[in-house]
Amino acid sequence: MMLEGIRQFLAAAVGTIAFSVIFSVPKKHYPLCGFIGGMGWLICWVCIYGFHMGAVLGSFFATVFITLASRVGSTVRKCPVTLFLIAGIFPEVPGIGIYRTIYYTLIKDNEQSLFYGRETIGIAIAMVLGIILVFEIPQKTINRIFGKKKQ
Repeated sequence: MMLEGIRQFLAAAVGTIAFSVIFSVPKKHYPLCGFIGGMGWLICWVCIYGFHMGAVLGSFFATVFITLASRVGSTVRKCPVTLFLIAGIFPEVPGIGIYRTIYYTLIKDNEQSLFYGRETIGIAIAMVLGIILVFEIPQKTINRIFGKKKQ
């Protein structure tokens, strides 16, 4: 399981960096974007396969980490939080769930279509709630904990 976790992390990190290139993130931020996306995906993967939680709960915990890491990264690097958040959230987007929902709808398998549709909506809602939860932390608090001290 450890080796598979490393593979999952690396695949998500490389995918996040590739998305960062498309999203025109400055090159100096690629490593942090890759780390945030890779760790977010690893948290989701461990929640699902290690702790046997559902995909919705795993996505929530991963999104909380990604959003918090993005806010901290933006404070430390003095750049917009969206550079890290949009690139880092990329591995969490439930694209396969949307695909499966449409696929099973087209082949008229209503049971599978409803299952994947509910799961996809649940993941999307969990992601929104995770982002909102972390953005409720005042910026002053993040600056005080992670910001550089003025001299």
